[in-house]
Amino acid sequence: MLTYYHCIHKQLFAYCMAQDQTTEAEAKVLSIIIPSYNEEKTIATVLEKLHGVQLPHGAKKEIVVVDDGSKDNTQSEVQQAIEAHPEANIRYIRQERNQGKGMAIRKGIEVMTGDYVVIQDADLEYEPEDFCLMLPFLQSGEYEVVYGSRFQNRRNRHSYQSFYWGGRLVSLVTNLLYNQNLTDEPTCYKMFTAKLLRSIPLKCTGFEFCPEVTAKVSRLGHWILEVPIHYYPRSVEEGKKIKWTDGVEALLVLFKYRFSK
Repeated sequence: MLTYYHCIHKQLFAYCMAQDQTTEAEAKVLSIIIPSYNEEKTIATVLEKLHGVQLPHGAKKEIVVVDDGSKDNTQSEVQQAIEAHPEANIRYIRQERNQGKGMAIRKGIEVMTGDYVVIQDADLEYEPEDFCLMLPFLQSGEYEVVYGSRFQNRRNRHSYQSFYWGGRLVSLVTNLLYNQNLTDEPTCYKMFTAKLLRSIPLKCTGFEFCPEVTAKVSRLGHWILEVPIHYYPRSVEEGKKIKWTDGVEALLVLFKYRFSK
């Protein structure tokens, strides 16, 4: 796997192969925010995967599950995972009514305590081991934001052509409006220094978190680095929640924040 990524990012390969020089006392924490709504079928597996990830340079994990008013057994699945791994730093936050993915992420940002932060969906579309390819760039101190690109990994497939081309369009518009060079703006895997993300006044409630945070990070003058990641798309029948209207909203949000004061 590293050989493939080396072909795309030589610097990434160097970071990932670097020897861990961080002491226990110096180890920093990656907060993993999981906005969840009716994910009883997959949340336990996601938590198990996250528990098994060994982050580079001795970094620790803080897993923050924000249950956005689920009506299924999401809560009990998370509680069972906590009981199964008492040594893991898993926090469960429940919002009594469904308020949207953006609000769940904002709640996670409010309660997180880590030095870095990344968003993790509660389904199985993404591979948590890819954090090991993203985090070293933040640990280096050279970057404050890294996105995982599904499109840079040509081995990935996509469930629907409409989602594929919609993502491409949103990325193109982002680049034109904000002078970035993104291939996958709508990606879930967005990783930041906690200091940067906390400094951004977010107003999102739903899926518009992605374009809003991208727009505001760009307006602050930050270059967004991308690294290739794995992607295992699920269908609408399997629980995929995003719709074509969310793509239209993303474009409107990008234009809104580009020309607002």
